[in-house]
Amino acid sequence: MMADYLLFASERYALPILQPLAQALQAAGHGVHAWFVDGAAGAELPAPVRMIGLHEAVALKPRAVFSAANWVPPFVSGAKVQLFHGFNVEKRSDERGHFRVRGLFDLYCTQGPATTAPFRALAAQAGHFAVVETGWPKLDPLFRDDEGASAALRAPAGSRPVVMFASTFTERLSAAPHLFDAIAAEVARGDRYWLLTLHPKCPPELFARYRSLAGANAAFFETEQLVAAQRAADVLLADTTSVVSEFVVQRKPVVTFRNRAPKPHMLDFDDPAQLPQMLERAFAPEPSLLAALSAYADSIHPYRDGRSSTRVIAATEALLNGELGTLRRKPLSSWWRALQIRRELGYWRP
Repeated sequence: MMADYLLFASERYALPILQPLAQALQAAGHGVHAWFVDGAAGAELPAPVRMIGLHEAVALKPRAVFSAANWVPPFVSGAKVQLFHGFNVEKRSDERGHFRVRGLFDLYCTQGPATTAPFRALAAQAGHFAVVETGWPKLDPLFRDDEGASAALRAPAGSRPVVMFASTFTERLSAAPHLFDAIAAEVARGDRYWLLTLHPKCPPELFARYRSLAGANAAFFETEQLVAAQRAADVLLADTTSVVSEFVVQRKPVVTFRNRAPKPHMLDFDDPAQLPQMLERAFAPEPSLLAALSAYADSIHPYRDGRSSTRVIAATEALLNGELGTLRRKPLSSWWRALQIRRELGYWRP
């Protein structure tokens, strides 16, 4: 049965999360519509996804709304499905971060055992949402290069190894201001090729500095190319960004600068002068590091088949068909949040 589905985002980094799901829905013959607000306003997904606005989203009455934000407009019809905008990288406490339940969603599609168990415990207490482990749609393209995007990003490297650099926008955690000179020196050497990017919320002056490094030994790429770049790179240099966990799913080494919660699968350092030796270690990983990478990858995202989007759709259908049990009414706190969302969006109709 063909149905209409709505994709919702409030930041541009949600686009590569929603695009694989859009493709899976289209392949199944469904109508796919997208409503983007705030930081994602003005962005688009490729046709045949139909971009719509607030009033069209309400009139659509979708079968389900898939959100890659930490909220979703409750006044739009359909099951509300949380896809997550990143992995849990412990930037904040559980109460304020990844495991915060706002009473807006009916289904949480978790990425792997590390998030499934905590959310199932929360679901057992709250009773107003279901949890299904599906894997993360954003990583579907990580295990295939359907359009050759990864190969194109890697092509200028020739036979050289490839390093990717990514950084969070959180000022106290960002490596970008501290590592620029060290990275610039590595790029100038030219023995490795660099793929450089920054979080969309990083200051414009940082973007200008890193873009200036582009040339024969480096390229700067945009957020929409993030997954393709991860597939193209051999080693990641980063900080406390969730890109670290995305990259680790491939079982590839990661070098982190002052990570907030360093773990055995990371090569963490705190002095920019150490960058050359840390990269050397990453390109010649010890067996213990490879074992730690594999164990962590299995805990956060064991799926390597590129079919997480298909599992998300199946989980949503199971919810709508009553196969996941009967959910309780949303808590009173969710009604207050719903009023806040209406006020923020300027929508007061029933």
